[in-house]
Amino acid sequence: MEIHQYRTHTCGELKKKNVGEFIRLSGWINNRRDHGGVLFIDLRDHYGITQVVVYPDRAFQKKIAHLTKETVIRFDGILASRTDENVNPNLPTGEVELVAESYDILSEAEQVPIPVFPEDQAPEELRLEYRFIDLRRSQIHANILLRSKVIAYIRRVMGEMGFNEYQTPILTSSSPEGARDFLVPSRLHPGKFYALPQAPQQFKQLLMMAGFDRYFQIAPCFRDEDARADRSPGEFYQLDMEMSFVTQDDVFAVVENLLDGLFGEFSTWERDRAPFCRIPFKDAMLKYGTDKPDLRIPIEIQDVSQIFAGSGFKVFADAVAGGGVVRAIPVKNAASKPRAFYDRMVEFAQSIGSQGLAYLVWNEEGVKGPIAKFLDAGSMGKLADAIGAKPGDAAFFVCNDEAAASKIAGEIRVKLGKDLDIVEQNAFRFCWITDFPMFEYNEELKKVDFSHNPFSMPQGGMEALLEKDPLEINAYQYDIVCNGIELSSGAIRNHRPDIMYKAFEIAGYGKDVVDAKFGAMIRALSFGAPPHGGIAPGVDRIIMLLANEPNIREVIAFPMNQRAQDLMMKAPAEVTEKQLRELHIKVVEAV
Repeated sequence: MEIHQYRTHTCGELKKKNVGEFIRLSGWINNRRDHGGVLFIDLRDHYGITQVVVYPDRAFQKKIAHLTKETVIRFDGILASRTDENVNPNLPTGEVELVAESYDILSEAEQVPIPVFPEDQAPEELRLEYRFIDLRRSQIHANILLRSKVIAYIRRVMGEMGFNEYQTPILTSSSPEGARDFLVPSRLHPGKFYALPQAPQQFKQLLMMAGFDRYFQIAPCFRDEDARADRSPGEFYQLDMEMSFVTQDDVFAVVENLLDGLFGEFSTWERDRAPFCRIPFKDAMLKYGTDKPDLRIPIEIQDVSQIFAGSGFKVFADAVAGGGVVRAIPVKNAASKPRAFYDRMVEFAQSIGSQGLAYLVWNEEGVKGPIAKFLDAGSMGKLADAIGAKPGDAAFFVCNDEAAASKIAGEIRVKLGKDLDIVEQNAFRFCWITDFPMFEYNEELKKVDFSHNPFSMPQGGMEALLEKDPLEINAYQYDIVCNGIELSSGAIRNHRPDIMYKAFEIAGYGKDVVDAKFGAMIRALSFGAPPHGGIAPGVDRIIMLLANEPNIREVIAFPMNQRAQDLMMKAPAEVTEKQLRELHIKVVEAV
């Protein structure tokens, strides 16, 4: 039988059952060691590592010994068992080794700019510039392989649930999705631009109106946003889905079935099982100070405004009288912490926009703290009852307007969780955030604006839009959150043109603007549209959680840096004058 030119096996599959067989392996030199004249090569390919032994009686040993790491080489030889003392239990191939009889250098490597083995830390800019080398390192290689398996799992399960995958356009029109568009100039239509889709929002709704009942897509999305640890600048992928004739509960059931199985398949961590808990937006902002709560932190913020309203602590009492609120952040078993701990928390609060941070400490002798002297026994008792304080506990207090108090208290809660080391480990905690406000007041523009997704159905329908204060209207909008990371936003859609026109009118958009911006959508709604809804969990963020990586760039094969640059391909880059002329574009310096 003719032997394959490069390999009979991969570097990850050889076992004791193969001992005595002729083996041909090809791969990269991961590491080498010289033990008493015997040369050991760790040969690596996509599938794993096999140890290759080159004995001193081989004439080519000296040549092999001087090859650089990452050289691509082929070895032929006979597979042998390792001696008991040389077995490596950490390798699937750790019981065997290939005794080299011949070799062929397939591609000799220069000295690599970042180490593949050992996987020492390297500057991120260098890692991204030489990403093709960085991807050889075992952890990130495993992350990208995990990504492939997760996407394959998603496709399989979505198919099992009756969904079909359809592709939507990449070149489309600009729409107010909430972030900056990436614009693409048109050569055939001078002065006009396409936009890359921030999400396939309109297209997936149009598919429902076209009679396709259950749609999904592993969709590329493009937003000109700044980078964060959990957000890649420029582009990302989401599991986009939409369903016809569904309620909010139907959408939740699909997502819970998918995520429950997905996190069970790819992680051994403890996890919440479906159905996930549901937290109304207002409750989330009160209890956690954010609509992306990390439920692994056993701290709930509480409103204690009325207790301080009539108290002797004039600073808080006057603020509450002026419309402000007081939020308490109770902490169990923190009374024994040194004064420096409390001083650091005050400094942190000031660094995130608070004028200060009050606190109280309960111990066997009573209650101590900078504001204790301003509270009488009655107020102190009510406060302890409200937050469940017992000897050994402490509480921090934030006073501000409602929005600022929520934000500051929420960040303090997360800071306390980390500093006190009380964040639950090795667990995934899911929740739905529901009942988002349909509208919010835009302080910059001094007008009512959409708070979330403009295509959502307001709770109460047209009656609510006509009769209620816009800022009191909730929408059928929801987020799915895991460990403080928002995986996705979704909504039951507005499928009636009259309701859509009215909703946009409240946000300051006339009928002509709606027709111009969303003409296809409005026309489709006018020809019979089913009630429908959907959601789009972020694929990158799901994989980041499963891989237990703190930065999303560790689960993307070729990410940009924090300045939205591709250092490897040198993008963005200047283009030629000829290209600019064809697009009817002239680059001018900003004034």
